Amino acid sequence: MDMKKLAPWNWFRDEEASESAHLAQAGRPALEFPTVARLQDRLDRMFEELFHRSSNPDGAGAGPVESLLLKPNVDIAATEDRYLISVEVPGIDEKDIEVRLADNTLTIRGEKRREHRKSDDTSFYRLERSYGAFQRVLSLPEDTDRDGVDAQCRNGVLTIAFPRKAEPRDQGTVIDIRTAA
Repeated sequence: MDMKKLAPWNWFRDEEASESAHLAQAGRPALEFPTVARLQDRLDRMFEELFHRSSNPDGAGAGPVESLLLKPNVDIAATEDRYLISVEVPGIDEKDIEVRLADNTLTIRGEKRREHRKSDDTSFYRLERSYGAFQRVLSLPEDTDRDGVDAQCRNGVLTIAFPRKAEPRDQGTVIDIRTAA
């Protein structure tokens, strides 16, 4: 049985580490468990949005809400010959997205900018769309071929394809059996 199927690659190991460091820099206690840290961060964001949006529905002074770090959804798939990463980026221009590969870490960052209307007489009744910077950090498996990467953005989905390197198959070692005396 292939042990890699039982313990799949942790694509988010670098992202979890950077989130814990971000929480510590923001004056929050660095929690030992990344899951608890993410939960605390989500709750903090929810309360921040609740109080800033409800107190000012016309959008004026909505800076703290817009400055929150967004996290677009990511799908990761694999075939025998490639990895396929899809990131939801609706309403974001390609020029506002940066895909960077350093060592075995893929960083996808960008910004969803708020539309500015020329008319000052617009009154908002409800604001539900989120704006601001986003970042996802993925740790690539060792069999990723970094040279053959292809990225394209279509219909609000950024798709990044990495070929996989052929790993040498371990044929094992033949062990001689000796006759017992």
